[in-house]
Amino acid sequence: MTADLPIPPPRSGRPQPSAEPAVPVFFISDSTGISAETMGNALLLQFPSVPFERRLIPFVRTVEEAREVRADLDAAMDGEVAPLVFLTVVDEAVREELRATRAPVIDFVSGHLAQLEKRLGVVGDHAPARLHGVGDSRRYNRRMQAVEFAIEHDDGQSVRAIEKADVVLIAPSRCGKTPTSMYLALMHGIFVANYPLVDEDLAEEVLPESIAGIADRCFGLLTSPQRLTAVRSERMPDSRYASLAQTRWELSRARRVYDVHSIPFVDSSSKSVEEMSTLILQSLARRGTTSR
Repeated sequence: MTADLPIPPPRSGRPQPSAEPAVPVFFISDSTGISAETMGNALLLQFPSVPFERRLIPFVRTVEEAREVRADLDAAMDGEVAPLVFLTVVDEAVREELRATRAPVIDFVSGHLAQLEKRLGVVGDHAPARLHGVGDSRRYNRRMQAVEFAIEHDDGQSVRAIEKADVVLIAPSRCGKTPTSMYLALMHGIFVANYPLVDEDLAEEVLPESIAGIADRCFGLLTSPQRLTAVRSERMPDSRYASLAQTRWELSRARRVYDVHSIPFVDSSSKSVEEMSTLILQSLARRGTTSR
């Protein structure tokens, strides 16, 4: 394989779908839904063999809006696989409307809030805005800023203020940089940029010039050639870009780049986004590169 292969086009697809039908999962909230997603996903992680299709429905604050959502949930019950519903709604009338659905509901507020009120001897505010930051507005704001940073710096689109990045994910196209970046930003408030390794970088075993100066903040991703070929084939079937020979070459050269520049890396083919994010966070802690 020579180094004069065409530069792969930007990737924008999703991981290879599972043959098993996915379980629809609804995260419903009267605010941003971050709390519902965080707690719900923590439970779903206990079932790594089950595919899930997640949908967030935020800012459900009136009974009328709840009634519309309930109709969607009831309709989902008639599908191939029954859905799961994770709920963080503090208004009692809105919550009860949603809980009337035929779909199974895991309610993170009802019962727990009443138990706390009884234990503390104080009636809670029952205000939606209280929940979305999980009591820490500074942490919430940091996460939103991190998401904006990740979007701006996705796939090498921008290097503006790149020095603010806590970590720069690098990898050949379609190795999982974007979902990992967004997860780290949304769930942990980490400022993440991600940058593709193209043929010129791989052939010369160098980092892209724009990020060469912050190699100590780089973290690499790999996957298997077979999986990368399958993912790329969803967008460009029967192309050189998606060929097994091309993906084998790119991944082997990427591994060489990581070794030459002492960049830690993880194989995304056998780990979930959550697992990869944990490893990246552990690496950041060891290197002391996060500004949190």
